[in-house]
Amino acid sequence: MKSESDIFAVRPFSKRNGLTLSLGGGVSLLLGLSLLLGYPGLFAAGLLLFSLGAVGLLLGLAKLYEPETSMELTPSGLNYHHRRGSVFVAWDNIHRVDVPRLTQGMELIELPYVGIKLKRLNPVLDNISPRLATGLLTEQRPLLMTAATQDEDLQSLEHYLGAEFTPLLVEGDRYRGVLAMFGHRCQTLNAHLGYHLYIPKDSLDRDSAEFVRLLRQRIAAFSLPAAPGNP
Repeated sequence: MKSESDIFAVRPFSKRNGLTLSLGGGVSLLLGLSLLLGYPGLFAAGLLLFSLGAVGLLLGLAKLYEPETSMELTPSGLNYHHRRGSVFVAWDNIHRVDVPRLTQGMELIELPYVGIKLKRLNPVLDNISPRLATGLLTEQRPLLMTAATQDEDLQSLEHYLGAEFTPLLVEGDRYRGVLAMFGHRCQTLNAHLGYHLYIPKDSLDRDSAEFVRLLRQRIAAFSLPAAPGNP
């Protein structure tokens, strides 16, 4: 029997120092505004402090707005928490996990994500909310451009963007709207970069390679064994 001690909560790096950054940004913003209004001779310094404070305040608030826990690793699978919602991936639906890599010239470049290749896409499409799917579609645009750059084929990208708005049929299940768009995106990224789902590095609580090892340990420990007679 699995216990609550088997549940591991991931508290991301990006959440840390959010309060400090917000307070520091707010102080700098107010100080800069004071210089701009009260000391015209210090206009340049006031403008610099005001600009830096505004940026710091926005970044800090964005960090505070993110969920306290980005992921929960449970005996049954991975719960990914985003400010737009959550999605669950079962351990026995994961084919492999790793850090996505691509080749640029003679160099092998690691992308700032942990990639998850699924066995079946349907379970994810069936439990992800349209709001979260929309948010991930927006956040994954750099990945889509990376895939297009990798193939150096902009016509393929244009074809994909056109197909993204069509219904999606997966194992007999038909998806429309945002879920179909997200499903198409997962399939395209899997075809070009090797993984369906991508966890940003700033959602992790440790180095990407270490987190991959952690996920592999959980998959090995909690995945359901194959039934007798099945491969």
